[in-house]
Amino acid sequence: MPTFLWWSEATITFDQIDHPKSIPHPGRCPLVVDRIIDPKRLTKVLMDGGSGLNIIYAKTLDEIGIDQTCLRPTRAPFHSIMLETQAMPLGQIDLPITFRDQFNYRMETLTFEVVGFPRTFHAILGRPCYVKFMAIPNYTYLELTISGLDGVITVDTSFQCAYECEVECCGHAAAIIASGEHATIKREVTKEAPDTKKSTGTFKEVLIDPNNIEGKTVCVGTTLFSK
Repeated sequence: MPTFLWWSEATITFDQIDHPKSIPHPGRCPLVVDRIIDPKRLTKVLMDGGSGLNIIYAKTLDEIGIDQTCLRPTRAPFHSIMLETQAMPLGQIDLPITFRDQFNYRMETLTFEVVGFPRTFHAILGRPCYVKFMAIPNYTYLELTISGLDGVITVDTSFQCAYECEVECCGHAAAIIASGEHATIKREVTKEAPDTKKSTGTFKEVLIDPNNIEGKTVCVGTTLFSK
């Protein structure tokens, strides 16, 4: 017998009724919503379906009045945030999250990784949030639909808010590049990376197409796993 997750019985669809009056640059804007987190209303929460973590910033905790002594210690670092580097969170914390509209609401408790990074958003909700709420995003309409206690909840945002967040993210990236931090990171990555042109023991050059007179090659590892 199959075991069904809670809230899986609800049917969630999108059609032209959900279509905004205009969609500037479809697919380029992030899905940013305003949510209530213990018990403050945060106006810039990124819904990131590509993230395996829920992240909240230390500055956000300070603003909503949560002491960092409440954090649980963790030894699990982040990966894939920056090339060939890892980042260690400050700790973990469980916080209630509420999605609501005018007539309906839904609240669940999520586990957050707390970080001390510079921020654009107040928090980032990843796949654990999507699964807990059985949420379905529409990145074209910038809408999020969730099964609520009294039917489906639709949470939307404005393209103006999404655009402003995108501009702020670009500003943070430019500030890092302009500072010495970027050069330090580059040096750390470079000294770890193998030099494929000089190395003969772990890399070798292979012709992409033996019948191609241009002789284009690619470097592959000689010590790769059989898989």
